[in-house]
Amino acid sequence: MKKILIVEGNLREENESFSAVGIQTHTESLKDSLNYFTNELNFNVVNPSSDQNLDLVNKNLESYDGLIWGGSSLNIYNNTPEIKRQIEFMKECQKKVKNILAICWGMQVAVTAAGGEVKKADDSHIGIANEITLNDNGINHPLYKNKDLKFNSPAFNFDEVRTLPENAVCLASNRINKVQGLYFKINDTKIWGLQYHPEITYEKMISLIEFRKDKLIENRKVFKDEADIKRHVSFIKKEITVAKKEKRMIELKNWLNQLN
Repeated sequence: MKKILIVEGNLREENESFSAVGIQTHTESLKDSLNYFTNELNFNVVNPSSDQNLDLVNKNLESYDGLIWGGSSLNIYNNTPEIKRQIEFMKECQKKVKNILAICWGMQVAVTAAGGEVKKADDSHIGIANEITLNDNGINHPLYKNKDLKFNSPAFNFDEVRTLPENAVCLASNRINKVQGLYFKINDTKIWGLQYHPEITYEKMISLIEFRKDKLIENRKVFKDEADIKRHVSFIKKEITVAKKEKRMIELKNWLNQLN
């Protein structure tokens, strides 16, 4: 059995609001997606923004074969106490865990903790990222073994990595985010980072869009009205008809395989 620590990036209140309307938390999505590939995983979960036992977790970090840090609705430049706790916890993880898969918010925390910079993006991904393209480094990296050179993926982000940490390598990009995939090593820790969400289904992304529709129209202003949202959801539903589950999640499989 491989021992995996999952780091929940959302605040407890956000997860409670998800559960109240029947949407999986990101941790629940991660567990389901990883279990698709193997039932030989032993999961522990920590929420560094909310949990009070971080000192105990820190002491046991070296016992994990790998760590996966998932998504969040937070914006790292807001620098709240909850966000600061996550950054500090990531710094500890980067000293003690050999293999980290950092997804979306997780990648942004990993980059920030290692000295890089994350800022608000000029554009956003709402439910889907189109035409993510591997560069030469990505083609040759084990993260993308058997992945198409160009692909679409579930994604939901308003921010992006602007400055890479020292010695980091960009592996994939698209029109909206220059850094869609990256790799870097810090101390003895290998970080594989993804700006998109291979672990989340398009169906869940549609549920998140509908759950957040008022904010997306009134606050984020990424849609004009509900009719605009319906058109976008129809576009995502078309992707569901052509997307292959295992191909969508192959980054997870590749990360698990290199733990052996």
